[in-house]
Amino acid sequence: MSRKSGDGRFSTFTQWNRSLSIRSHRGTGGTGGSSTLGSGSTTGSSGRRGFSLASLSLRNHHQPELSRRLARLIKSENSLIGAHEAAGKERVSIATQLSEWGEQTGDDSISDVSDKVGVILSELGEQEDNYAHALDESRGVLKAIRNTEKSVQPSRDGKAKIADEIARLKAKEPETAKLVVLEQELVRAEAENLVAEAQLTNITRQKLKEAYQAEFLATIERAEKQTILARHGLRLLQLLDDTPVVPGDARVPFADAAQARQILNDAEDDLRDWRLESSLASFPRDQQDEISGANRNHQAAESTAPSSPAQTVVETRTRSSTLERNGAGGGGGTAAANNAKGAAIQGTAPTPAEVGA
Repeated sequence: MSRKSGDGRFSTFTQWNRSLSIRSHRGTGGTGGSSTLGSGSTTGSSGRRGFSLASLSLRNHHQPELSRRLARLIKSENSLIGAHEAAGKERVSIATQLSEWGEQTGDDSISDVSDKVGVILSELGEQEDNYAHALDESRGVLKAIRNTEKSVQPSRDGKAKIADEIARLKAKEPETAKLVVLEQELVRAEAENLVAEAQLTNITRQKLKEAYQAEFLATIERAEKQTILARHGLRLLQLLDDTPVVPGDARVPFADAAQARQILNDAEDDLRDWRLESSLASFPRDQQDEISGANRNHQAAESTAPSSPAQTVVETRTRSSTLERNGAGGGGGTAAANNAKGAAIQGTAPTPAEVGA
């Protein structure tokens, strides 16, 4: 540790897992120290996003029409996340530079205060990084909608293709027996599409709410924790005596080193004591419970995500094959479509009996 004036006396504070100095991290192989002033996040993960070859994929250029807009949005979100990560890194780098500059001034007051302010700035950068991780999780939730849209597109295309073929035959060969077969296929396609569309609606509503609820909660956390840090940063600056001195007079020795350390202790305590529930106090009680519960169960919800609509469509296609076995005609096709519609409203696949009614 390259601190002056006895900082080594407070080495016992390392048990708090908190940095009292930016300079204490010099020589660890990085360009700057990383503050750990209670930087735990309730909405963001702690791991940094790793490099992925998926980012080099050309598949975004061939997205189905239905999912194309959301795919662009998700790609833009990735750029936003990178910007916040870069901002966090720059903040930590600036904090280190401030601390090192203050040390070389030869002024004990500036040296101590700049170092402690550097700790605050570094923690501001850590909060920015936590926010970027939370945005990345929110972006991951939006991908569930995109994937669902991609799985629904073939169902729409298949139904439209059969309908176009029926219209063509009615115009050219209205008496052909192929019309009956195509109409039965259209009934099956409509049943499959009804289920897929219902799944899309359900998942879109659920995941849209989940994604942006997580983002807004992360925004609240970042804003309030950075506000806490900024207030303690202002307290640190008040310890620096900027009263002009007459040339030749010496500055009064810095006597507030202990108070500066206490301010960092206070900042750590305030960050640790921060609770999301207190930020939601203005919400109705039922909304508080819903939001808090959704935040706590975010990771669990990811692991218990519903089966993809693509799988549901495949299951429905298998079940609706009973139309061929039962030889359903025009009237039966209408009943099958109605039964499938009822099942789709509930977001479930129709039973073989319903499809073949």
